[in-house]
Amino acid sequence: MRLLLATDAWHPQVNGVVRSVERMAEAGAGLGVEPLMLTPADFASLPMPGYSEIRLSLVTRGRVLARWKRLAPSHVHIATEGPIGHAVRAACLSLNQPFTTSYHTRFPEYLAARAPVPEVWSYAWLRRFHAAASGTMVSTPSLERELAGRGFTHLMRWTRGVDTDLFRPRDIDPFPDLPRPIFLSVGRLAVEKNLAAFLALDLPGSKVVVGDGPDRARLQALAPDAHFLGALTGEALARVYAGADAFVFPSLTDTFGIVLLEALASGLPVAAFPVTGPLDVIGGTDAGVLGTDLRTAALAALTIPRERCRAEALRYTWAESARQFYDNIATAHALGPMQRPARRPSAAALPRPG
Repeated sequence: MRLLLATDAWHPQVNGVVRSVERMAEAGAGLGVEPLMLTPADFASLPMPGYSEIRLSLVTRGRVLARWKRLAPSHVHIATEGPIGHAVRAACLSLNQPFTTSYHTRFPEYLAARAPVPEVWSYAWLRRFHAAASGTMVSTPSLERELAGRGFTHLMRWTRGVDTDLFRPRDIDPFPDLPRPIFLSVGRLAVEKNLAAFLALDLPGSKVVVGDGPDRARLQALAPDAHFLGALTGEALARVYAGADAFVFPSLTDTFGIVLLEALASGLPVAAFPVTGPLDVIGGTDAGVLGTDLRTAALAALTIPRERCRAEALRYTWAESARQFYDNIATAHALGPMQRPARRPSAAALPRPG
């Protein structure tokens, strides 16, 4: 399998989409797959207004087709619905090439948080984008049910994993000067992550925030007593997880939340709202507390044994994630290309009664 992996989310972004795509590409070699990456690094790009970390590629179907001849992919997966995703989708449709997609990000909710765009319009646009795919991968049962209820079809399950060698309990204290307990949050500092809900909680000890993004200045002004460490990766991030006392995940819009697995693997109990992502990872386990009162959930999480959290994380591996991912691609490709979604006729084109 020569798999064209097309993604608009790429370095220097640090998020779950980038990590997931990277992991699938790395796992490909061991599964007889040659990954062929198509990312913003391959095209001229412009910074996204208001969020310069995200690059918008200047790409067309023609430019993709020119690269297609050289890459000669046998299979195609489109990870995102941005300029690269749209150009590759158009190329696949013109070549009658089957392809899969994945639903990583709640763009309708993200857009509605920034502009007066009704979510129903955005979901209609996304539904049309994914309808042309032979399979659309979703990370959790609750997200699958939600999207099916919104009219999405050909849904396939693809879970995520965690590096349990890097993220593990450690006998360290990276916060020797901060009052305990340490309540930690990790993620992009953007309005849709609802971090203000965490910062507004009346909690003992200290609040620590890891991550960066366009909302950082506002959040720091909102909570001057919180400790903002910026973006961390690798060992530095793993040490912070292991040194905290509870992980607070205030997001209401994530489709999974890989940071939940990183926290659990580090022996860190989780407090979160009962929404998609936390419901699937934490719900039904004893590794965290879900509740509409996030303060109560955060305080209750402090009583959970760390070994219980670690045990739950060990159920998630990137190897199993990759197996699901590539099995889905093979299955969907065998189905052949879907029909191009038909445009709804305009009101003027509809037959008049009588």
